[in-house]
Amino acid sequence: MKKNIAIIMGGFSSEYEISLKSGQVVYDTLDKSKYTPYRIQIFKDKWVFVNEQNDEFPVDKNDFSIRVNGTKVSFDCVFNAIHGSPGEDGMMQGYFELLNIPHTSCNMYQAALTFNKRDCLSALKPYGIKTAESYFLNLGDDINEDAIVDKVGLPCFVKANRAGSSFGISKVYKKENLKTAINDSFKEDDEIIIESFLDGTEVSVGVITYNGQVKVLPITEIVTDNDFFDYKAKYLGESQEITPARIDDNQAEKVRIIAKKVYEVLRLKGFSRSEYIFKDGEPHLLEVNTVPGLTTASILPQQAAQAGISLSELFENAIEEALQ
Repeated sequence: MKKNIAIIMGGFSSEYEISLKSGQVVYDTLDKSKYTPYRIQIFKDKWVFVNEQNDEFPVDKNDFSIRVNGTKVSFDCVFNAIHGSPGEDGMMQGYFELLNIPHTSCNMYQAALTFNKRDCLSALKPYGIKTAESYFLNLGDDINEDAIVDKVGLPCFVKANRAGSSFGISKVYKKENLKTAINDSFKEDDEIIIESFLDGTEVSVGVITYNGQVKVLPITEIVTDNDFFDYKAKYLGESQEITPARIDDNQAEKVRIIAKKVYEVLRLKGFSRSEYIFKDGEPHLLEVNTVPGLTTASILPQQAAQAGISLSELFENAIEEALQ
């Protein structure tokens, strides 16, 4: 009997458009002979099932079911394609865990931890994971530019602490530009992280649970035409994503070991993609994404293809792992 799969997409953050694209790719790719997929769009003002004719049917949040033409539909598994809140920060994970509905992403605590960049980096430091120097600010804190520059130097990156797709991030070269960048980041989040600039090769490493085993996918090198790997570089073609990365065997082995260690130390499940920059030959962790982009242009699907895993195999495996 075919399984009913809810593909959740949308979300509350600036990433909702990318999430809708990711969710649509999953919907288009899933084998309809094995699964009956349903596009479930989740926004602050509505949770709806959207059919092929773009008719909308409300989701009953009491048990995460829908009613279509008088028939109640419940779901065997949820495929999480929401980037940002509430799909990547633990909210949806907690909700589905309360309802005892399997889902393809990591558990609630792990999602909340990895979505909070500064907490995640702090949790990993005792395990020898190298990171950039960082300075934290909460909305309302006094902004001491001299203290910031003394700690992280210039240039530096000002980032919204809990946002993705490079929303709320700026590269700052001059001390007098710090406040503008900080205010820009506060538009995305009330916590920010300011990090030292690491000058080196940037790579992205996908780690997944595949056929019951933790698998590190081929490494992708990020070469952007812009000042850093920003939104336009990620989604509008203003970068090169080279898989496998043009790094030597020693560097590749180092970053593979660390990416697997991060996945296992954090007790992740499903998909993950972590970003690193090599400084003095050593990979320094930037961040961990637990609901990475799944569009045809996204990095994780490119890495899976390089590993000989098709999109349909990638998505089907995630569902089967969740169902187990």
